[in-house]
Amino acid sequence: MSTKLDRRRFIAAGTAAAAMPFIARRASAQGAWPSRQIRMVCSYPAGGQTDLLARAFGEFIGKQVGKTVVIENKAGASGSIGAAEVARAEPDGHTVLCSISTTYVMNRVMMKKPGYDMDKDLTLVSVIPGAGLLLIASPQSGVKSLADFVAFAKKKDKVNFGTYSAGSSPHITINELNKQYGLNIEPIHYRGEAPMWTGLLDGTLDVAMGSYTAAQSVLQSDKGVVFAVHSKKVDAIPNVKTLPEQGATSKFFTISGFTGWALPKATPQPIVDRFSELCVAANSDPKVKEVLSTFVLEPAIGFKESNALYQKELPTWIESAQALGLEPV
Repeated sequence: MSTKLDRRRFIAAGTAAAAMPFIARRASAQGAWPSRQIRMVCSYPAGGQTDLLARAFGEFIGKQVGKTVVIENKAGASGSIGAAEVARAEPDGHTVLCSISTTYVMNRVMMKKPGYDMDKDLTLVSVIPGAGLLLIASPQSGVKSLADFVAFAKKKDKVNFGTYSAGSSPHITINELNKQYGLNIEPIHYRGEAPMWTGLLDGTLDVAMGSYTAAQSVLQSDKGVVFAVHSKKVDAIPNVKTLPEQGATSKFFTISGFTGWALPKATPQPIVDRFSELCVAANSDPKVKEVLSTFVLEPAIGFKESNALYQKELPTWIESAQALGLEPV
């Protein structure tokens, strides 16, 4: 009787011992990231540059981690609606923001209550450094360089210069050029690049400034002449010099902004690091490469490099934005 009991106890103990590694593995797996689908909140509309980057990177990340990455477009209020939603999410790595430097930097200046505090509520994970923005003049202006543009602006007294929104890079560029050269350039604000470039095509504008990709309708016609790029040369038009190369001295012409991803602030660092690694690894994916090439963008960079870029550019963005003198909304 006692022998049978001891044998039963031995078998039970052995079974439990054998099961322990499996239980431990299962518990470990349950605590691993990600444990369910990932929600990537894109704070700009579907079909635009930010959305297409979110989808390309999201698809790659989903394949690598074995979970679906669902893209949700939460556009509006310069990206603040989507950013505020991610800032309130559980900091477990399953809700991530994809947005641009307007959301991460400019909203603190342009908005009274954006609904989130970038430095307190979000952690920047990985960014794609911005491309050089093109300055394009109407052929009737005769402008082919920054010096030509300055002379044209002084002769005409007031030049119509298109931007894709108030507080945008083109708006700041106008302000900085006005200060340096004593000009009276008038910003004409549009709701996005498409209507702005139409304004240049139909002769409403003397000059407009925006991305290489969005400007294709102008570049493929005889309705515009590229006379400068904002901060970085564009590979597709290597002979066009930057504003600093042509004598513009503002610190704003040394920064380019970025598109990037952020997680809620309290997200564990191992998850932040892993997500960053995945963004960098995505640079080699054919679909990601195609989107980056389409928008003439550099590859995504890692956590440390991204935050170093952010900290370097932040003071200049804030100073330049404040110099516009706009009342926060």
